Amino acid sequence: MEQQTIFDDVEVGQALDGFEVVPSKVQMMRYCAVTWNMHRIHFDEVYAEQEGYPGVLVQSHLHQGFLTQLVTDWMGPAGRIVSLEATNRRFAIAGQTLTLRGTVTAVEPIDDQRGRVHLDIEEVRLADDTVCVPGSAVVELPTRAACDAIVAGRAA
Repeated sequence: MEQQTIFDDVEVGQALDGFEVVPSKVQMMRYCAVTWNMHRIHFDEVYAEQEGYPGVLVQSHLHQGFLTQLVTDWMGPAGRIVSLEATNRRFAIAGQTLTLRGTVTAVEPIDDQRGRVHLDIEEVRLADDTVCVPGSAVVELPTRAACDAIVAGRAA
């Protein structure tokens, strides 16, 4: 069962449970296929090197997908993404370890059922601690009262 983050338990400065990912050349090629992005810098290593890169590049949208996973894994199934923005600033290549992390920057109660949480999120190239993709997200989370009401309804 997925873990649900409860608004009442969230505090400014709290770190999200981050994770590491190592995109592979096969993943880059498959992602190109499913997104119809056939730019050779994402799957042809020789071509990418001719363009001045040290290997095939992780696609911009895949970076964004990793950040979305960071947020959705943290918030749980009853959470809702209100907004998610990120900007690719530095490239990453297949085989590099990328660390996804985030921090709560603000909390706003909405009503007795939900609250809004603001997050700073980022993807970092672990080898040199370069921030590849900084961003932010806003999510709505259920309150403890809302979760208790759901559980009570199931028990009835």
